[in-house]
Amino acid sequence: MRKLILLFFSYLVFVWANANEYKVDGIYPSNWWVGMKNPKVQLMVHGSNISENTFTINYPGVKLVKVNKVENPNYVFLDLTIAPLAKPGQLKIHINGFNGDGDISFELKQRRKGKGTLYAQGVTSNDFIYLLMPDRFSNGDYSNDKVPGMKDQSLNRDSLYHRHGGDLKGVINHLDYLQDLGVTTLWMTPVLENDMPNRTEHGYAITNHYKVDPRLGGNDVYKRLSDELHKRGMKLIQDAVYNHTGLQHFFVQDLPMKDWLNQWPKYTNTTYKDQPLMDSYASIKDREVMSNGWFTPQMPDLNQNNPYVANFLIQHAIWSVEEFGVDGWRIDTYIYNDLPFMNRCNKALMDEYPKITLFGETWVHGMLDQAFFTQNNMGNIPFKSNLPGVTDFQTNLYGINPALTQNFGWTEGVNKLYQTLANDFIYVDPMKNVTFLDNHDMTRFLSQVGEDIDKLKMGIGWLFTTRGIPQLYYGTEILMKGVSNPDGWVRLDFQGGWKEDAQNKFTKEGRTEQENEVFNWTKTLANFRKRSSALKTGKLMQYVPEDWVYTYFRYDNNQTVMVIMNTATEEKTIDVSRFSEQTNGFRKAVNVVTSSSNEFSNIKWIIPAKTLWVLNLEK
Repeated sequence: MRKLILLFFSYLVFVWANANEYKVDGIYPSNWWVGMKNPKVQLMVHGSNISENTFTINYPGVKLVKVNKVENPNYVFLDLTIAPLAKPGQLKIHINGFNGDGDISFELKQRRKGKGTLYAQGVTSNDFIYLLMPDRFSNGDYSNDKVPGMKDQSLNRDSLYHRHGGDLKGVINHLDYLQDLGVTTLWMTPVLENDMPNRTEHGYAITNHYKVDPRLGGNDVYKRLSDELHKRGMKLIQDAVYNHTGLQHFFVQDLPMKDWLNQWPKYTNTTYKDQPLMDSYASIKDREVMSNGWFTPQMPDLNQNNPYVANFLIQHAIWSVEEFGVDGWRIDTYIYNDLPFMNRCNKALMDEYPKITLFGETWVHGMLDQAFFTQNNMGNIPFKSNLPGVTDFQTNLYGINPALTQNFGWTEGVNKLYQTLANDFIYVDPMKNVTFLDNHDMTRFLSQVGEDIDKLKMGIGWLFTTRGIPQLYYGTEILMKGVSNPDGWVRLDFQGGWKEDAQNKFTKEGRTEQENEVFNWTKTLANFRKRSSALKTGKLMQYVPEDWVYTYFRYDNNQTVMVIMNTATEEKTIDVSRFSEQTNGFRKAVNVVTSSSNEFSNIKWIIPAKTLWVLNLEK
């Protein structure tokens, strides 16, 4: 009798548990907030035959507007509205079906405090962005180097194509270094889970949008990094990937519907040719292949014309800002996305977070091509972008690179840099463009200029004094070099980031004399820029280059900074009376690095070979 009573009691406990918790594979977003500007949210619920159930919600201020059942019965999409007076708490989605009754818990959180001041602040020309790859910067937690159950179990620092063990804790450990260098903003390659069989170090093959990769430390450590940055008055940029996802993503392996992805009769890769998107004479087929072809066979192309896909991506963007305290948004492979979708997504973010800033990767060739993808002054084109800024490949590929690698000519050498900036009239606001010397996909700048340290210093000097938002790729300041193709030596480890490293480049003692020279040059200019209103937000006036020498000014009502770049291999003499439009009223120009000065009473100045002067004008 006692056994029967125990069995009956156990059965009641089982039934009670089963009635109060309904097991699903996942619910996305994983949580939401009360008090959002847009009261609507669409939940993707994933579980075996989940759509065969009925759903109800009984929570004050929350209404289940519609249950959307799609082709795959393993998915259901629930449309909710959350009234302004709804309170934070655990919302229960009640399920009634053939497996019995049960509840799915869904948390409604209180919103973060400090929107626009403590997070979602935006990244502007006041800032200096440092780009790093977490896997290659520093290993702060050796316990997460390999995570059981994940498909990529590689850990080999001798291979460029395996994981090296760097993580978010390693980044946190070196925030002092970044702040000392003058960095105000951190941009990392994507931190979300990439549970792919190989090549997972870069982060661009996401397999779960709501999970920070555990090999990097997971969601909690990412939040801690965000908090640590904000405590220091620094900012966080998140790298967004809307165009594609990883082949092993759960919603690729178990498609909600046939058109979740852009599907083709046979595998079709994008052409990587952006011109058909703006070409008046382009074929429809070329446009489709450019936009809807897959980025690689391992990165399926998401169909952003599918409203469920669009909602998933837009809500994830908003969720990331609110959950992690993101300040700015870098958008990967911007030109391959469905552009009307991108306008919707950008607007949704900026509506919810008016101060947030966005910039898109636009690796294209030509000023008009680049301007097409951002806010521009081209009136008679069918598509108008609302993207505020871009990664400025034009001032890179057709500007600073030829300025320092080509001989001086009518349209060659430093004249290319001058001409590129002269075309800034095409942008609504070129100050919102991100200028850079290199990144994780390009040959490092030191290698671009033939490992000439003087030219590297000139490039860094230009970066901190031209218009826009400067971005430096990790290790440029300590002479990291490497060619992107075919070797790929552009993603090496920052020496000193691993406890077993023989040298620690994070310290003065661990760097060579030349490395310290470039580090100090970078640090001096970056920190001067922090204090310089002219360099951060002032106007730009440039003069036509003459005899290898390019001179320009950054100025406002409070300050004038003069920059002279001699790209020749021999010294040049310039007549500074040519620049009287900017120099009148000033007595001398003080070099912000050396503290030496030049008097304007002496109109002939000798500029050493391969030298860039940054001069603060004084009366």
